[in-house]
Amino acid sequence: MPESKPFTVACPTPLGDGGHVQLAHGGGGKLMHQLLEELVIPAFRNPELEARHDGAVLHIGNSRLAFTTDSYVVRPLFFPGGDIGTLAINGTVNDLAMCGARPLYLSCGLILEEGLPLEDFRRVIASMREGALAAGVKLVTGDTKVVDKGKGDGIFINTAGVGMIEHEVTIAPSAVRPGDKVILSGDIGRHGIAIMAVREGLELETAVESDCAPLVEPVQALLDAGVALHCLRDLTRGGLASSLIEIAESAKVSVLVEEALIAVEENVQGACEILGFDPLYLANEGRFVAFVAAADADRAVSILKECAVSAGAAVIGEVSNSPAGLVVLKSRIGTHRVVDMLSGEQLPRIC
Repeated sequence: MPESKPFTVACPTPLGDGGHVQLAHGGGGKLMHQLLEELVIPAFRNPELEARHDGAVLHIGNSRLAFTTDSYVVRPLFFPGGDIGTLAINGTVNDLAMCGARPLYLSCGLILEEGLPLEDFRRVIASMREGALAAGVKLVTGDTKVVDKGKGDGIFINTAGVGMIEHEVTIAPSAVRPGDKVILSGDIGRHGIAIMAVREGLELETAVESDCAPLVEPVQALLDAGVALHCLRDLTRGGLASSLIEIAESAKVSVLVEEALIAVEENVQGACEILGFDPLYLANEGRFVAFVAAADADRAVSILKECAVSAGAAVIGEVSNSPAGLVVLKSRIGTHRVVDMLSGEQLPRIC
């Protein structure tokens, strides 16, 4: 596996001796979390940012809007189950859905490398168009820049999105309560392994396709049914483990999940064992966790199973008071271990 090249960013201690820290390309895990908490959030501190959600919830007049942005630098540009254009649309749409919003409008910033084949650009744009139609959103503004050959790796995409919150429910880490059940919408790890297989030329016994998909339908179904939703999080960079840790720390609760209840396809598990990866940390692009009041958990699972993208939904754990900020995994043999934030990413340039 190729190593990530490091680059140096200046930052205040205690992040690095002498004010510098080595950050791998792609960023992620414990170091990126520390950079955000100690450098970025203090610089721009405000209530919307402090919510630490997948997007900002904005109060404008009598309405609530969700607003989010993301950048996509995946390598390779095309992979089984999607491409960088599919990711750009679904990733932003899903962040809005995790705020409990109905996605409406997107912007798009394209950074193109000199020499990008026109046919590749056409394919990406076609994927974005199809993704926007499937998610029911409009791309209404954007920008394009061209950088020198060797400076952009083909194409980078930034998207921002706006959605309308059409209910009075607060869906955020701060709403998580002891006793809540943790629901996982399906199997994990397929996106990460699909990317890795193409990137490294791995010939797996059974091909793995990314789970990349819009998540608006299952979330809207839960909201329409009046399920007591407390928090939603899509399991992108850092996977299930990182998402649970971030929510536990923000909500100051403890989360216990059972390994036996977390679905991992056999071919994904096999690839993880060969490559030394932990599926808990692999990126997903069509999976999410929902923190739901215990009384509504079974009903929520039944509703999710009616949607193709969340047909594998299951309760995988529950929330308790303490120890605050801790995620614990109960193994298949009954032992318990603390799930830690990785110091970096298992796979850089994954989305």
